[in-house]
Amino acid sequence: MLSLGKSNNTAAGRKYVVRTLAFMSGYTAVNVAAIFGAFDEIIGKPVAWALALAVAAPVAGQLWATLSLMRESDEYVRAVVAKQFIIAAGLAMALATAWGFGESYAGAYHVPNWMIYQLFWACFGLIAPFMRGSSR
Repeated sequence: MLSLGKSNNTAAGRKYVVRTLAFMSGYTAVNVAAIFGAFDEIIGKPVAWALALAVAAPVAGQLWATLSLMRESDEYVRAVVAKQFIIAAGLAMALATAWGFGESYAGAYHVPNWMIYQLFWACFGLIAPFMRGSSR
């Protein structure tokens, strides 16, 4: 989860936390149910697209929550989060592209496309310490 120090004490920070918990609770619930076989009978059938969309919807919602945090925050928090978001997205895309070419040309193990979401948030968290003191 995003940690911006004192910003979590602001209205925007509190809304972000509530929104993230709400969206990720749904995401977790559907995935846990899938892991335990709740949807095994529909896998591979056209109706499974509903399951795919049900899992993707909270991802879109959580990204919206982060963009809302930027919109609702003060200028400093907005700038730091926006810069962190952009750098993390670029880094995640570059890493995913490199891995994809590794799959195509070097026989690397296949990684499902949906892992880009987890990769993005890993990059977002890893670069966070470098964003704090950055004013440019």
